[in-house]
Amino acid sequence: MLAGNVALALGPWSVRLADSGPVSAAFWRLALALPFLALLAWGTGQKLGGIPRKTLMLVALGSVAFALDLSSWHIGIERTRLGNATLFGNAGSIVLLFWGFILARILPRGLDLLAIVSALAGAAILMGRSLEISTGTLIGDFFCLAAGLFYAVYLLTLQDARKEIGAWSLLVWVSIFACPVLLILATINGEPIWPTDWTPLIVLSFLSQLVGQGLLVFSLRHFPPLVIGLALLTQPAVAALYGYWIFGEVLLPLDIFGMMLLGGALVIARMGQARNPAPALAKD
Repeated sequence: MLAGNVALALGPWSVRLADSGPVSAAFWRLALALPFLALLAWGTGQKLGGIPRKTLMLVALGSVAFALDLSSWHIGIERTRLGNATLFGNAGSIVLLFWGFILARILPRGLDLLAIVSALAGAAILMGRSLEISTGTLIGDFFCLAAGLFYAVYLLTLQDARKEIGAWSLLVWVSIFACPVLLILATINGEPIWPTDWTPLIVLSFLSQLVGQGLLVFSLRHFPPLVIGLALLTQPAVAALYGYWIFGEVLLPLDIFGMMLLGGALVIARMGQARNPAPALAKD
């Protein structure tokens, strides 16, 4: 689980180094990994064909949300600090916590209320610090936050399909549907599609789509939500460290405090998902 989170945390580094553009990088992340995901699905006995039409339509809808998630997140990665990008990109857990209360028609209490207050306070601190740096950095925060919202839609749309066809098969179909959407978005954004240096894209696809997701798919079933939430915090920690080391992104004590608040909210949100069966999916 830790290795999977570290692999995912290194993904933004490759996005920044890629010369194909951020949305194009998202396209290659999925496209390069697709044949290997298909082999994993076949090797684990998960079906790639014979999927009911209704399920396939839900997968297509969720794939559009996933394409928007990756597009928004990759654009945000290039505009804001890496620690912020990773935290806001994982905000889907908090969105799912909100959604659980909406479905249950109850108000949050106890730890759930603490999670919401901590998330809002932490986000306000981090966004305020981003605005002090530049308006562009704050806009990057909003792109990453939008990515977290799209990811929550992706999870809610596909939670039944995941149980029906399996995680690997689902990733294959999501990639098939999401790749054309990403290609269209990259073209609209005016990005170069074909890179001159393939290394960052190969590393991105290998670490994020194969190693990171593969290790998490394997490990998530073995741990309770509290451990999953705590392990998730390795992503912003690793991203903030190499953001400082490689890109010179300095974190002040106020930044660290804001990250602690938002990170704590993510952990509590994971625990809340275990109590609420509706959104009980973990980010992978």
